[in-house]
Amino acid sequence: MKGFTEELRPAPQTDECGQEQERGGISRRNFMKGVGVAVGAAVAAGSLAACTPSGSGTGTGTGSGGSGAGAGASNDGLIAAARLNPQDYDYRQNTTDFKTLFSPLKIGSIETSHRMIKSAAGSAAYLAGPTDELLEYYVNFAKGGVEFIWVENIPFFEDSLDYVTMQPLPVTAEGLAFAGKLVEECGKYGAKLGYQWAPFGMPVGEMPKEQFLATQDAGVKIAKDLQAQGFVALEINAAGFNQGEQFLSRFHNTRTDEYGGSLENRARFVTECIQKIKTACGDDFVVQLLIDCIEENDNLTNDATLMTLDNAVTEPHNKVTTIEEGIAFAKLFEEAGGDSMHLRLGPLGNHPCQFGSDLYFILNGIEGATGYGTQWDFSRHWQGQLIGNHSGAGMLIDIIGRYKEAVSIPCGTVTYMDPAHAPDYFEKALADGKVDFFIMNRPLTVDTEYVNKLREGRIDEIAPCTRCLHCHIGGNPDNRRDGYCRVNALTQRVMSGVPGTPTTYELPPAAAPKKVMVIGGGPGGMEAARIAAARGHAVTLYEKSGALGGLLSFASMVKGPHENLDDLSAYLERQLELNGVTVELNKEVDAAFIGTEGPDAVILATGGLRDELSVSGNGSVQVVDFDSFMTTEVGESVVIYGSNAQAFDCALWFTVHNKRVNIVTPSPNAELDKQQSQHAMRFMTTALYSLGVKVWPGSSIESVGEGNITVATGEGTKVVITCDAIISGAELKPNKSLLDGISVAEAYAVGDCNEPYNIALAIRGGNDAGRAV
Repeated sequence: MKGFTEELRPAPQTDECGQEQERGGISRRNFMKGVGVAVGAAVAAGSLAACTPSGSGTGTGTGSGGSGAGAGASNDGLIAAARLNPQDYDYRQNTTDFKTLFSPLKIGSIETSHRMIKSAAGSAAYLAGPTDELLEYYVNFAKGGVEFIWVENIPFFEDSLDYVTMQPLPVTAEGLAFAGKLVEECGKYGAKLGYQWAPFGMPVGEMPKEQFLATQDAGVKIAKDLQAQGFVALEINAAGFNQGEQFLSRFHNTRTDEYGGSLENRARFVTECIQKIKTACGDDFVVQLLIDCIEENDNLTNDATLMTLDNAVTEPHNKVTTIEEGIAFAKLFEEAGGDSMHLRLGPLGNHPCQFGSDLYFILNGIEGATGYGTQWDFSRHWQGQLIGNHSGAGMLIDIIGRYKEAVSIPCGTVTYMDPAHAPDYFEKALADGKVDFFIMNRPLTVDTEYVNKLREGRIDEIAPCTRCLHCHIGGNPDNRRDGYCRVNALTQRVMSGVPGTPTTYELPPAAAPKKVMVIGGGPGGMEAARIAAARGHAVTLYEKSGALGGLLSFASMVKGPHENLDDLSAYLERQLELNGVTVELNKEVDAAFIGTEGPDAVILATGGLRDELSVSGNGSVQVVDFDSFMTTEVGESVVIYGSNAQAFDCALWFTVHNKRVNIVTPSPNAELDKQQSQHAMRFMTTALYSLGVKVWPGSSIESVGEGNITVATGEGTKVVITCDAIISGAELKPNKSLLDGISVAEAYAVGDCNEPYNIALAIRGGNDAGRAV
């Protein structure tokens, strides 16, 4: 029996898909040929495997344990799901002067000099109480040029409930005093504050009238309390799963009194809230309405059980709020005294897609995936009204235009409203009168100086949001514990009290300039270099290849344009220029060179080592290195070895290219795709499983035969799988040996060479090292 082993070898700066050097001869155009071309037959969403056009074979089994993509391919080599929602990425032109974006906006009594507003998305910073951490979080947006900020739901700003003890928590004088301090500090930079009121939705069918009238009164009290502290507006969140939506919805609202039935009756709870707040606070106190401007049912099973009648399974699908209903509601809210509309998408099940709807585009080649193993057809679903061909950017703009034609109050919208990402596109939406303002969170969180930089023409200095959704986990306690930003290493870390985290947003200047050597030009190394140089150190970065960015370019090829990884690389490279970092390309550093240069500090960022894959057998199955899988002929049946995000991205790529894919990993089920964000993980796994990809957790490749492999499963069985090629996506190991043979005063290892994981933690490690040196 002849065995073969993949030698332990460097895999520099790897992230979800690796990060070190660009691969020659690969372009997005030639590896995903055909994705951007519209096809004649669009298929309505169902299971992803059902998206096979007439005449395309669905594929057959691949032998014992075989698995397939489950959808046929045309002669472009891609599965049908890849052709359902073709993308046009040519929408990012930058020829505008942003004349409309930086024109005055008036919402009731509030006036701003531009049209970018911070949304009330949660930061989780409030969990520590009324602290400097929460204060600085919001003040930074004001410093960066945001002139109107919606503040998230904060328990100590209002009477609330302790969801652990279920005891009431009355608002405190300390909490309201902090609200006043927040207004004062943000006001120093010209920013005004509003507060989002989001009473959680309880079933309204049998709810006593006294109960929801008390809810209305609670909203009035919040408005009055915060107005007394200097807040100028309240946003009623009547979208998603909140109380207002329960009344507006034809599905949820089954009442037969004056609060149910007709449009006017279903809107009554919200219109009365508006009227009561206006009466209590005056006409100058702004009331904004947040609603689902269009709904669609993504969870077609409606969580059915054996006892669910068939007509009840699909009932929500037929009772979603249409654009026309939403417009009728908006008219009623305007008549009641509402000052503006915040309009967002309304999928019934997947809450993150209500405000982060660009998640539908996170899977390269399966755009429109719902997170339920199904796929939207954007030409049919959502009344065919979404802009579904620009990777989720501005996808609601056309629908908002319809609202604006019907009401006279300003209308804004959310979901990746990022003028720096596509300047002409977003400026035109404003100039054409389709939308009045953009409600933003992720772009502003990634770079709190976003507005000022854009106003000053420094668009190349804006840190890009890469739309990974690591910033949102679920509930705020989860966000506090596990949430972070891939690009901004300070987000949810500064002043958090966690050992080793930064204590201030400001960079402390170096006490004495040092000669710093950074080895490795991937994102972790570039971040370390820019931070150390910004503090005043003399920094030289050495990269053994001929280009910076590491394997970000390769990762971008695999993941596609959606995550803006090319933008991230360009941003970091520009930061090196601005901060005076000396860059030496095509230079591999060894201990002797370090000794010759004599640096005061070394920061190692050379990436990890791919773990060894060793199996027995004399078969013909080839083993392919991870970083060359896109350019290697692999046959029809592929086994991915490994369970990290790289392995899953690789599995998606092969699935989209109509290969039959199995994933074999020694890791347990709980660790599958763990380097991705929670939301990306859900979209990835449900889509792949729907398309027939089989994962074998807790398993190993026991042997290789002729055109097959034998898998030893975690259950003690052996399964033979048809296989033409094994792609090694095994876990990475640290790679710090270079530091063992050198003598320097300070030495740091960051990113995968220290603790392999993902892009975000590589950048975090680089930021921390740059601050520490």
